[in-house]
Amino acid sequence: MSEIATEARMNIATNNQRNLAEEDAEQLRHYYHQMLLIRRFEERTGEMYTKARIGGYCHLNLGEEATIVGLMAGIQPQDYIFTNYREHGYILARGVSPGVVMAELFGKDTGVSRGRGGSMHLFDRATNFMGGYAIVGGQIPLAVGAAFALKYQEREGVVICQMGDATTNIGAWHEALNMAKLYQLPVIFLVVNNGYGMGTTVERGSAEPELYKKGCAHRIHGERVDGKDVLTMRDVTRRLRERAQHEGEPAILEAISYRFRGHSVVDPARYRSEEEVRQGRADDPIQRYAQALLNAQFIDDAWLKHMADQVEREVQEAIDFANDSPDPQVEDLFTFMYATPVANTPGASDAVAAALIAERGT
Repeated sequence: MSEIATEARMNIATNNQRNLAEEDAEQLRHYYHQMLLIRRFEERTGEMYTKARIGGYCHLNLGEEATIVGLMAGIQPQDYIFTNYREHGYILARGVSPGVVMAELFGKDTGVSRGRGGSMHLFDRATNFMGGYAIVGGQIPLAVGAAFALKYQEREGVVICQMGDATTNIGAWHEALNMAKLYQLPVIFLVVNNGYGMGTTVERGSAEPELYKKGCAHRIHGERVDGKDVLTMRDVTRRLRERAQHEGEPAILEAISYRFRGHSVVDPARYRSEEEVRQGRADDPIQRYAQALLNAQFIDDAWLKHMADQVEREVQEAIDFANDSPDPQVEDLFTFMYATPVANTPGASDAVAAALIAERGT
């Protein structure tokens, strides 16, 4: 296993020393429900892919549930989220219905992107979830632009820009960091360090493997946290969010995590040894969190069984909804190509074209 993953395991005992009595019990149980929902949703997503119900590429969040739920618990409704293509769990934790997310994976008209986006391009304007981006680093300039807009318009909120570890090696990363600091923008760059950029370890792909330090050239504050600890993730996110919102200070948040499966559902991950995977799975963030709740007597085994059954029903209902949903219609193929109507494009009505011509005087 990589040095980074080993370091994260060494910090587990420290991160778990928390007085849960100071926490709201119902909220703690809600975090568990979200984590388990993401886990089961992703497991069934992998199953649906093998059954050819899902096409294209598909990247799962298995093993990263605590990072996701902790992040989302630390931000506010007015905040904006830009992600990479491993984004199913993020939109679920943002509160979007599992049914419409699964429908999007199935390419159905009831999906969050009306079947146009699929697994890698989920979008929900109502929750300020601004989509997953398949091009590595494609979301970074857009997230910084959104943060600039928030500041320019003097609006409340911050921007979360989520990415994988290897994204910190591209040029747009440094360009974005420079602008974020130069203009004091309210943006948090979340680097989910699961140890690998596809099949390359962080140590082999980055001259600086401690990724939170990569902002030093731009004088951007960075922190590394145990991404398998949902409460630590939440608390650090809250603190960095307040700093970004009220002081105009961008930040890098590096969350140490571990993906249980390969880069995508078709990746057999032969670049990892069986022993490494066994160790990574043994430090399961959901099991760790469940044990903490059991020790604090917030839950018992009967509650865990009830929650497992409930989540199983929720995910099955999402699959049933997706199966029963209609496909997009051929005549709507060119719908949503542009944010506003454009004359002389497929699908533009004569009335729209005439109105645009009259407006432009041509």
